[in-house]
Amino acid sequence: RFSLLLLNLEEYYFEQHTANHIINNGCRDERKFRGSLKICSKSIIFEPDDNIQPIIKIPLRDCISIKAPEDHETNNPFTRDTSGRISVVCNQVFLIKERNIIAPYKTVRGTTEYVFQLDVPGKLGDVVQTLHQLYRASCLDKMGDQAAMITAILQSRLARTSFDKNRFQSISETLHMECKAEMVTPLVTNPGHVCVTDANLYFQPLNGYPKPVVQITLQNVRRIYKRRHGLMPLGLEVFCTENDLCSDIYLKFYNYQDRDELYFLIATYIENHITEHTAESYMLQWQRGHITNYQYLLHLNNLADRSCNDLSQYPVFPWIIADYSSSVLDLTKPETFRDLSKPIGALNKERLDRLLTRYEEMTEPKFMYGSHYSSPGYVLFYLVRVAPEYMLCLQNGKFDHADRMFNSLAETWKNCLDGATDFKELIPEFYENDSSFLVNSLKLDLGKRQGGKMVEDVELPPWASGPDDFLQKSQEALESQYVSEHLHEWIDLIFGYKQKGSEAVAAHNVFHPLTYEGGVDLNSIMDPNEKVALLTQILEFGQTPKQLFTIPHPRRIIPKLKSLSRTSSHSVSITESPVSPNEESFEDLTEESITLAWNNIAKLKLEEKYKIHKEAITGIAVTCKGTSVFTTSQDSTLKMFSRDSKTIQRSVSFSSMALSSCLILPGDTTVISSSWDNHIYFYSIAFGRQQDILMGHDDAVSKICWRDGRLYSASWDSTVKVWHCVPGETLSNKKHHFELLAELEHDVSVNTVDLSAGSTILASGTKEGTISVWDVTTATVLHQTEYLNTLFCYLRFFAFFFCTDSRHLLSAGEDCCFKVIDIQTGMLISSVTADEPQRCFKWDGNTILSGSQSGELLIWDLLGGKVIERIKGHTGAVTSMWMNEQCNSVITGGEDKQLMFWKQQY
Repeated sequence: RFSLLLLNLEEYYFEQHTANHIINNGCRDERKFRGSLKICSKSIIFEPDDNIQPIIKIPLRDCISIKAPEDHETNNPFTRDTSGRISVVCNQVFLIKERNIIAPYKTVRGTTEYVFQLDVPGKLGDVVQTLHQLYRASCLDKMGDQAAMITAILQSRLARTSFDKNRFQSISETLHMECKAEMVTPLVTNPGHVCVTDANLYFQPLNGYPKPVVQITLQNVRRIYKRRHGLMPLGLEVFCTENDLCSDIYLKFYNYQDRDELYFLIATYIENHITEHTAESYMLQWQRGHITNYQYLLHLNNLADRSCNDLSQYPVFPWIIADYSSSVLDLTKPETFRDLSKPIGALNKERLDRLLTRYEEMTEPKFMYGSHYSSPGYVLFYLVRVAPEYMLCLQNGKFDHADRMFNSLAETWKNCLDGATDFKELIPEFYENDSSFLVNSLKLDLGKRQGGKMVEDVELPPWASGPDDFLQKSQEALESQYVSEHLHEWIDLIFGYKQKGSEAVAAHNVFHPLTYEGGVDLNSIMDPNEKVALLTQILEFGQTPKQLFTIPHPRRIIPKLKSLSRTSSHSVSITESPVSPNEESFEDLTEESITLAWNNIAKLKLEEKYKIHKEAITGIAVTCKGTSVFTTSQDSTLKMFSRDSKTIQRSVSFSSMALSSCLILPGDTTVISSSWDNHIYFYSIAFGRQQDILMGHDDAVSKICWRDGRLYSASWDSTVKVWHCVPGETLSNKKHHFELLAELEHDVSVNTVDLSAGSTILASGTKEGTISVWDVTTATVLHQTEYLNTLFCYLRFFAFFFCTDSRHLLSAGEDCCFKVIDIQTGMLISSVTADEPQRCFKWDGNTILSGSQSGELLIWDLLGGKVIERIKGHTGAVTSMWMNEQCNSVITGGEDKQLMFWKQQY
């Protein structure tokens, strides 16, 4: 029946002794109740073995005397055996869990003596001495002085003990580190010793509670997070699962050096087993539909220091549904949903106007809301029916007033809209599968409301047939298309760029300065009493999550023909749209074949290879029927290779300078090649001769693209130029007509360029590692991201699954990194590091086929951040790659002058 929740906040449980509670001490009808006497930093607790009897909690501050019987009393042969007895006289005591019923504590006031008899009399002196020490601490006037003295006692106890190595799972384990720490659970912490070996993480509580040792096998660890606990960077949380809300252990250290060393040891062990995810990598998975809205919010909460073990930083989830009165919940109507672009406090304009008037009249520090959207009180407001002991712990043994309880969804939502000080959001439990928090299954006496109605189960909206149905519909709402389209707006408020600064003011999202990370530096406060008071205030008020994003969060990519739903285990399932087999279009079949090809991309096999150039191959272009392959090379030649005869049919040299790239115009009549001699050459396939020259740059042309009659050329002269080309009439020998439409200027040489599907967005990469995203229609830069390495960019579009607009840019460079950039916001949303530079690649958004510096073809799981297959290929760097529309045939060219043909073989 005993738990740490019987302690006060910031109280420690030191030791326990088997003992008897003596009633009617010294009288003829003296009785004994066997149990356990627990010595805590602010109280004495006796837990009787008999569940009928209440647990007795005696606050040390309410004690009048604590003593052992005098020696002459103990040695008197005519009295009962009083050895090992302790007399505690107090003026207040709490009786808890009488008849084992969870209920508000019963307070007994008035001077009373409690006598306990230890089973081991020899420990009496030490126990009394400890109680006298703790009693002196509790009698100090100031909370800071109390905390300092109790901390000194605790540290002294920890220094006198160490981890028991006999608790190791194996005698062959090697010890890597041992230090002092506290295991954190909601509202309470438990001091002890942490030990890390080459196989396990151990925690041994000083008091042996709830068990002698907690063991985590390092091989099972899946996630590990550094935490801010009590506003200090001292926490560490370890998860052995990928998606669970609650961790396996949360530790708080006494200095950040111990925390960081332990983090390093565990991270080093697991780095070969798992990939450390960032907010950006989860964002990419969410955008692409690989994780649900629920899972994404859970991951963001974890990364922002939110933990189920810390009620002041409990995971925060949004109110989604705004309709609690209809008999049917219509998720197709926008008015069913809450406006996710506004904080709770800004949803009611009249209330907001009053708050803004007060805000304008305030002196610094100014804030709009006097309470937070997440605090320990709010968390337990929702969870009181399943966690009543936590509520009693937080509120000094009392439940809240019955009319202030979580009685009704509709009432709670209305109060959040209209209440003068109520701005709370929801918790993850509203979107999970356990509905017990809505039901008073423990039959708790939570009080009687005005009107005489007892507080029982939570009153649900008419559209919910029961608690499970309510959660199911809430899950459906969270995963609905409306929420998927707008969730990024709420993320901007809670975790993003609207959390702080001028953007927060504009969004009416300003809370008390103390709630923000860095809002106060506890180390700079020298007065211990002021520090304790401030910390208590902040922890009870609530804390704003760590800021994860400083620029607008990208929107989710919403599938055109498919919808996302969440199963009971929060896994992702794709539900097909209602299209009959007869209605399936050719485009759908093409999409399916492309998906199939990428799923089997690892089955690429080398069919044939030919050495056709004298230097590295720089470009590959293939005619529509696939019979002729054109290649350019640093040997300055354009060659035409026949797949049928397996011979070189043409070899053309335009100048003595290297050719950098090539492409074939629609209709397979003309090949365009770019050259280091500053020119672009047009070659007629039908007539076998140079047809035209575009002298458009002042330095080498590095890359060309063609789309809808327009030529895009990148050059080392620091420009990208957009040309409108009107083909000449070859028979009459008329030349092409070139009109310069736009000139996109850069600071340094441009190495590469690529174009979006809609031809409106262009990406360029410079030799100094700057990626620029341009609006071609206005010739303006939308975003610019700087890196320190040469970049080879390839712009990815999602026409086969998501919307046809290009959303992501993938780059690879000399820094050996693949980087994914969101086109809409310019945000770097994923970065995956390779062992060596990847010179060229193709990708479908999930999987990358890349050509490496060493000549291998590598297949990457981009979301998992790892290589899943290596295929031997060239003997030098893979410098060029072509893939057919069906994605089942690949041609590569390399520094080894070889042209290699690859085909999927099942």
